Amino acid sequence: MCGRFTLSTPTERWADLFDVDPAAVMTAPRYNIAPSQNVIVVRQAHDRPGREVVSLRWGLVPAWAKDPKIGNQLINARAESLTQRLAFRSAYHDRRCLLVADGFYEWHGKPGSRQPYYYRLADGGVFGIAALWERWEPSLPPEGTAEAAPLETCTIVTTEANGLVRLVHDRMPVILGPRDHQLWLGALDLGELSGLLRPCPDNWLISYAVSSHVNDVRHDDPMCVEQTGAGADGAA
Repeated sequence: MCGRFTLSTPTERWADLFDVDPAAVMTAPRYNIAPSQNVIVVRQAHDRPGREVVSLRWGLVPAWAKDPKIGNQLINARAESLTQRLAFRSAYHDRRCLLVADGFYEWHGKPGSRQPYYYRLADGGVFGIAALWERWEPSLPPEGTAEAAPLETCTIVTTEANGLVRLVHDRMPVILGPRDHQLWLGALDLGELSGLLRPCPDNWLISYAVSSHVNDVRHDDPMCVEQTGAGADGAA
């Protein structure tokens, strides 16, 4: 599961990596992004060649859903069942995107005393997480009432954990290298994507313990990512 992540790197420092216009969306540093909040994703533009960067709500609401609250249950999509689950099947075929992040959190231990760990790239850079997006149109409102706006949402694709993350949790987000971005976004044959839906190499990431400050979603500041101890593997 991936339930929190960060994006504190300024837009102008990652826009080239994703081949998007940095002026299209200017983001404030975020250190504790949680489900139901808006997140930054990159996807194929629908009205022109190339890509676009947009803000979507985290928690996928399928087009057929009667109640958008279902998105609270669909923050992650298991890579192993993307073609099987009705909630994800259509989006996997036609609406793939890259969620922009520079780190994520996992927790280890028993409820009430769980230790949070922060994971980031060894070089401190930004990365793209395989994700899916959907557009949900509300039903017609009663006569005389305002029409609700369409809702665009997304979900993070997860896979089995690599050796580093497995010390804390058995799942992790699918982190894609830059050379795989276009394949994920544009492949027409789903068979081409099977090789992408795997854990990233252990040496891509480093981890370290952080304080329980991050446990409260109201906290969104640099203290969330301050190191308080070694990684789960004992590395400082």
